[in-house]
Amino acid sequence: MNGNDWTKRYPRIVKEAALLREPLIIDAEVVHLSADGIPDFDALHSSKVDEKAVALAFDLLFSGDDIRRQPLIERKKALQWALRKARDGIQYVEHTEGDGAKMFAAVCKRGLEGIVSKRLMSVYKSGPSKAWIKVKIPKSAAATRKTDGTF
Repeated sequence: MNGNDWTKRYPRIVKEAALLREPLIIDAEVVHLSADGIPDFDALHSSKVDEKAVALAFDLLFSGDDIRRQPLIERKKALQWALRKARDGIQYVEHTEGDGAKMFAAVCKRGLEGIVSKRLMSVYKSGPSKAWIKVKIPKSAAATRKTDGTF
């Protein structure tokens, strides 16, 4: 996001990226997943698990060409194809269409931080946009870190 070079910190992601065939720019979030598959921000923030960190890929911006003007649904298809042989250093994030309230309830039950909802036909725009919304779960670690000052 801010142009920092993190290649030395996240070797698992770098190794996986080196296996990808075409030049890509992927929008992703680096996380450490606990044994039950829940992102553990505190472990990642401590730098103690950097070699286990993975990139959760949710959008593709460049695939030989700038594709940011294509609809999200097309960029997601291209991302899924680009990551078809990826193992675990870079993981494709599925999208779900349908009942947002049910999805949010499931996310709350799993103890995740929240959800991001995007319009399938939207083009990519850096930064906040009216085409997407992020809803955090008020009692999640992400929300409480911000309010209690631990982040």
